[in-house]
Amino acid sequence: MPTIFSKIIQGELPCYKIFEDEYTFAFLDIKPHNLGHTLLVPKIEVGDYIDVPEPYYSAVFQNAKTIGRAIQKATNCLRVGLVVHGMGVPDHFHLHLIPIFQADDFDTSKARSRPEEEMRMVQNQILVNLQRFSQF
Repeated sequence: MPTIFSKIIQGELPCYKIFEDEYTFAFLDIKPHNLGHTLLVPKIEVGDYIDVPEPYYSAVFQNAKTIGRAIQKATNCLRVGLVVHGMGVPDHFHLHLIPIFQADDFDTSKARSRPEEEMRMVQNQILVNLQRFSQF
């Protein structure tokens, strides 16, 4: 049975898409720690990052650099943190790119749904900045 991420990649479920290439797909988290929190996934279903084959593995982390720059510029955060915990969707590795404004921004109790207007706004800001920093 396909994971929720595979359904998003295939267009069966809606998302706030940020980026897509041959190996990866990135979209806004629907319960972000901070606005701009993005999930970056390989286009194959592999549960653990240590099992992700090449070239998918390298594509995830290479694209994280460019997408991270776009998130940082769009949100004016201090840094973009990376988290791999693998429990939210255990059958599909995903990399969290989280805008950090202060030390406790990785506190999972802060994650919450955001209004459609805010999600569209930050999606557009990241997309504009992704074009500026893009090597794709």
